[in-house]
Amino acid sequence: MTGRPVVFGILNITEDSFSDGGAYLDPAAALAQARQLAAGGADVIDIGAAASNVAARPVSAAEEIRRLDPVIAGLAGSGVAVSIDSFRPEVQRFAIARGVEFLNDIEGFAEPALYPALAAAQCRLIVMHAVQGRGRAQQLDLSPAAVERHIDEFFAARLAALERAGIARERLIIDPGMGFFLSSRPEASFRVLAGLARLKRRFGLPVLISVSRKSFLAQAAEGRDPAERGAATLAAELFAAGRGVDYIRTHDPAALRDGLAVTAALQNRGRPLRPRRPASGAIAI
Repeated sequence: MTGRPVVFGILNITEDSFSDGGAYLDPAAALAQARQLAAGGADVIDIGAAASNVAARPVSAAEEIRRLDPVIAGLAGSGVAVSIDSFRPEVQRFAIARGVEFLNDIEGFAEPALYPALAAAQCRLIVMHAVQGRGRAQQLDLSPAAVERHIDEFFAARLAALERAGIARERLIIDPGMGFFLSSRPEASFRVLAGLARLKRRFGLPVLISVSRKSFLAQAAEGRDPAERGAATLAAELFAAGRGVDYIRTHDPAALRDGLAVTAALQNRGRPLRPRRPASGAIAI
């Protein structure tokens, strides 16, 4: 391991996120959590104002913006890099206007009408794959092999469409999705994780993964409640880091920071580990 992944700290300002819904709806609580995530080692704060799990209720674009506005404003000038997790074009336009560093879209930027605005923007784009295509996660029963084919076909088509629209390839980051974004079968997520090196070779782009507290981890480890999946999460994250993943999105950046530091000490005989800077660039705080 020659450098650590860039760490995204998850900040859900939602009512019904599967792990921490309702905890940070108040802007003061959200800003306090953002500072805690940064202090724990997050390079980027990834803010979502609408949950995308199977049981989540729909949230309007106007409500997402209402929730996001005070938090983005509160982080302005703090030196904290901000990512906005939303698939709604109205919210993405709002985020671009606020100068955020990343847009994170579970639909992988499915709206061609938004492409001119994306091409004119400066932010990095996290193009996520999800088997359902549009909207929040669903419980679809796909085999691991079918999921891998779907991922390859999705990125081949979507990346080409974005580049044809004038969006520079070096601004793109790919996320294969995890958990119910892939299949109701946990083995699909494990297979995709095991194949991260293949995914990087196939598309030649930085890769982000987000396994934090997801239910598929409970197949291999105890911890049916999301709060009990910390150790399983860290094991999966460290595995991904060892396979060269460039970005890791997590609820617990402090645990990941410590795990990466110990791994680096073992592999580099105690020499300090410097943050990875992918060839396409990375923003850190």
